[in-house]
Amino acid sequence: MTKIFDRITIIALFAALFSPVLGGANNIANQQQDYLKPSNNGISDYYYFGYSVAISGDTLVIGAYREASNATGVDGDTQNSSMPSAGAAYVFVRTDANGWQQQAYLKASNPEASDQFGYAVAISGDTIVVGSRFEDSDSIIINGDETNNLNQGSGAAYVFTRSAGIWSQQAYLKAANSKRFDNFGFSVATSGNTVVVGAPSEDSNSIGVNNDDVNVDASNSGAVYVFTRTGISWQQQAYIKASNTDENDNFGTAIAIDTDTIVVGASSEDGTDTGVNGDQTGNTAYNSGAVYVFTRAANTWAQQAYLKTSNSATGDNFGGSVAISGDNIIIGSHFQSDGASASGAAYAFNRSSNTWSQQAFLKASNLGDSDFFGSSVAISGNKAIVGAYLEDGITSNSGAAYLFNYSNNIWSEQSYLKANNNGASDYFGRAVAISGNNILIGAYQEASDAIGVNGDGTNNLGSGSGAAYVINPFAAGYIFANGFE
Repeated sequence: MTKIFDRITIIALFAALFSPVLGGANNIANQQQDYLKPSNNGISDYYYFGYSVAISGDTLVIGAYREASNATGVDGDTQNSSMPSAGAAYVFVRTDANGWQQQAYLKASNPEASDQFGYAVAISGDTIVVGSRFEDSDSIIINGDETNNLNQGSGAAYVFTRSAGIWSQQAYLKAANSKRFDNFGFSVATSGNTVVVGAPSEDSNSIGVNNDDVNVDASNSGAVYVFTRTGISWQQQAYIKASNTDENDNFGTAIAIDTDTIVVGASSEDGTDTGVNGDQTGNTAYNSGAVYVFTRAANTWAQQAYLKTSNSATGDNFGGSVAISGDNIIIGSHFQSDGASASGAAYAFNRSSNTWSQQAFLKASNLGDSDFFGSSVAISGNKAIVGAYLEDGITSNSGAAYLFNYSNNIWSEQSYLKANNNGASDYFGRAVAISGNNILIGAYQEASDAIGVNGDGTNNLGSGSGAAYVINPFAAGYIFANGFE
């Protein structure tokens, strides 16, 4: 706790000394953050805007899986709440160096109550993917019949593309072996013309790539599906399972992709070994978690690595969040308990000549019990973001995020990030993303009734509506938590 107040003291002192120039602490904060709310905030409470976030250049997408309108497609009627938890996603663009504005309001082409469209989102350039983990149709082909509800909780993913500033749905994706309660769309990722969709409750006992997908002999073992685009047409390229498939491992809990490398988290995997490519046959370190790396060559995917931590332990849930940039991976383990119970941790892995090794074990500088540091992660080049959405700071469960920088072969914490309108149980840091110098952080239980960009975030009149924050900690005037730059 002392370290938290040290940071606050430093910030307050700097603001007091330089307020004639910078305009005081509030203006300093405003320089570093844009505060985003949905255009239909206030129609209903508990939209959970900010539960999922993604950013690519000057475009970002934010999921609100409990949004409740019955609109379909793009930019439909937002002004009703007749379809609880149908879900929505919102696209924002930066039109100049200083401003963000909402560009599109995305809904499924077949919205239904409780489908949870927006539970997961991903973006790459002009392509957005939205997961809808409880969608119910029995379709098993791309762009198939979406009008029935005969396959409860099978899940779906939706691809949207932008042309001349206009978004439209390009594809409706289902698994080729779609089954009830597979949760296809629980996680999504995209890079270029490739989309990856996780289904952590899929049930086959298959091992490896493109093997038997028909049986249901390993309940909740999980699977990942790869789709590729040629022109405007999509096809399933691969059905991926772990090399040590076992029931309740939840392979596909988290996924990430960069070009021809996919990272898959299985946060409930029970392997007993530690390190990279160790013994996969042990099965008694319950929920220790594992991560799997797959690479593509000539359109064929193969497993490259099986990752465990150097200090793997029962209940760590390693792999609950994953991110990749080039040859670097960041992995969250939010129940890891070194130093404080469930304080959480993150791990950096690096690839050299197709061999992976653990590079760093990351902990928050102000770790506390049940902070869940590592509940979300993101990486871009030599910068990584780690979310801790139950971190307390001054207010309970307000949440925080931490910026790490890689320099001289060392990862070090650079900054400790909090929301300008820091509130109890806002869960700031539940989702994080980074692109270039811009960091996007979701706080899905933030409670103001503001609408749009940089509105009044000081009240709590919109319970659980949620918010997202765009932060550029590299801009002039930003105060680093661990020093001034």
